[in-house]
This record gives sequence, C-alpha cells and structure tokens, in this order.
Amino acid sequence: MILPAAAFGLIVGALLGLVGGGGSILAVPALVYGVGLPLAAAIPTSLVVVGASSAVAVLPRLRTGVNWRLALIIGAAGTVTAYLGAAVNRLLDPKILLLVFAVIMVFAGIRMLMPSTTAGGACALPGGGINWRSCLPKAIATGAVVGFLTGLLGVGGGFLIVPALTLVLGLPMALTVGTSLVIIVINSAAGFAAHLGDLQIDWAVTAAFAVTAMAASLVAGRIGRRIPDTALKRGFGILVLVIAAYVAIQAILS
Repeated sequence: MILPAAAFGLIVGALLGLVGGGGSILAVPALVYGVGLPLAAAIPTSLVVVGASSAVAVLPRLRTGVNWRLALIIGAAGTVTAYLGAAVNRLLDPKILLLVFAVIMVFAGIRMLMPSTTAGGACALPGGGINWRSCLPKAIATGAVVGFLTGLLGVGGGFLIVPALTLVLGLPMALTVGTSLVIIVINSAAGFAAHLGDLQIDWAVTAAFAVTAMAASLVAGRIGRRIPDTALKRGFGILVLVIAAYVAIQAILS
C-alpha cells in the first residue's frame, strides 16, 4: 500500500500546485480504488494529504497570488458547515456518496469548460478593488456550500472553490489558484477535526502519500505561475469530467 500511495501522492500534489484544486477529487478515489483503503479511512487520509500539500503549494504564491480577505471569509464560513457535512456522511451509504461526488464533479467540470462572458465581478472589479456589498454574501454562501461538501465527501473543496472563485466571484485564474489553496488548507483542517470522533487512518500510508504530494505541489506551484489562465481552466475542467466518469462507473459496479 505504501508504494501506490506515494505514486498517487505525486499526481495529487502536482494538480494542487498547478490549478489550486483537483487533488481532492483524485485523492479519495485513489485511496479507495488505487491503495485499497475503505471510504471511512480514505476520507480523513485525503484531508490530511490535501491540506498539507496545499499549504506547501501556496508558498510560491504568498506575495501576490492570494486574496487573503476572501480566503479567510470563505474558509471561516466553511469551517462551520464542515461539521454538518461530516454528520450527514455517517448516515449515508458510501456508494451514494461516491455517486453524489461524481454528479457534483460533472457540474463543476462543465462550468469550467464554458467560455466566460464577463470580465471580473463583484469580488474583482475591472479597475481593481472589491464591491463588498455584493461580494460578501456570495463569498459566505460559497464557503458554506464548500465546507459542507468537505465534511460530507472528504475533499478540500478545490474542485468547487476554483469554479466558484472564477465564475461566481470573478477572480482571475492566477489569483484563484493561490486563494483556493489557502481555503483548502482551512477546510481540510476543519473537515479532519469533524472526523476525529470516529477516526480511521493508516498513518504509514498517509505519510507516504503526503510526503510525495507536498514535494510535487511545491514544484508544480512554481511551474503553474507560467501557464496561461485559459489553459489552466480547460485542463482543470477536462480532468474533473474524466475522474467523474471513473468514480461513477466504479460506484455503480462495486
């Protein structure tokens, strides 16, 4: 189990470093189908790996690539609802959770592939600055939804945060990536804390996964700053759709 975990860690870390999300989408299926962990153990393991990798991946973007106010607002809102998501998680069948996971990924992937019709938004005005009267409610609502799904599905939320920041809040992709990584760190910590009451985790597998993921995320984070926004968005959308199809098929056949 150690070698597959380390191999998948490289992929998860690279995705987080490049696009500020996607690692969560891959981490849970990789741990369940690739490493062989039960879903109950894969969820908290995913949160540890994705949170640690995101913290490393954001380092190259600390100076100019993070909107700290939005990150803290969205992260704080998600912290509250993560506990509710974890409570609902205990009531649902794992197959249903994975199918829900796939449906949400399809929606997010399609939205990322759609052309953007506007430049900027309430949270990123064309001339710079933020219209807080319009932006704040959207940011809180985004955080609440993402936080709930973090607790429910064991994901850091990047696959939803990235589309939300770009399509709903209007942030450019370069700023979205760093901001998303900070939010993922906050959400992952909250989601992990919400699962402490019934924690099932293999620390050897977690360490192997996390170490390679952190190394890959740091390297990819430096490379990602040189890739055009459009290419990152399209690549992210295609990745989400491919993994959604795989998760749905596995959930139905299992």
